[in-house]
Amino acid sequence: MNQDIETTEQKLAKYHEFFSITHEFSINILPLDANTTSFEQFIANMPAPFKMASEVTTIDQAALRPLQALSGVTSQLVDFLNHQSEKINLLMGYILSQQDEEQHRYQGIEFGGGGLLFTAKTPFEIGQLVEMKIFLLSENCAVYCYSEIIEVSQNEDDFQHKAIFHFIREEDREVLVRTSLHEQSRQLQLLAKQRNQDAKT
Repeated sequence: MNQDIETTEQKLAKYHEFFSITHEFSINILPLDANTTSFEQFIANMPAPFKMASEVTTIDQAALRPLQALSGVTSQLVDFLNHQSEKINLLMGYILSQQDEEQHRYQGIEFGGGGLLFTAKTPFEIGQLVEMKIFLLSENCAVYCYSEIIEVSQNEDDFQHKAIFHFIREEDREVLVRTSLHEQSRQLQLLAKQRNQDAKT
């Protein structure tokens, strides 16, 4: 029994190893057979749009990084490339949104680099491995991963599930970390704006 408690604590520690942000998003979930999952199978099963999305992001960042240290006319070039990058991100966001299947859709309520929180009308089993497609389309971002359900709690209307990432590419984890920090910044700006409006009234 102690070993089980230690294992659960270790899994929860993995979840909390990264910053998490409360944010509503769509997520597709399909149960997996625990006996037939390997990282190689995970990569082989990853839909092409998810592979393309992270590759595009990586290329963009690699191209812009050296230019950002320069000044003068280069800043105009960086602005132009950023606008081009935004166009590509919008297109990728649309392509990724087509991967969102209504029959497998659940409501995500928190995410970070270690895992996520979602709700479901019927509970998954603790220890269940699942395929996930995470859609953060307000950021034109989506991530494919395998996750493990580590905690289930019942609310009035549904079940809340905590899941840690079982198989996820490091570049996709980085995307989730960056997106969570960007979402936090956006929420703080909205909060500051609301406070300023309240102060004026």
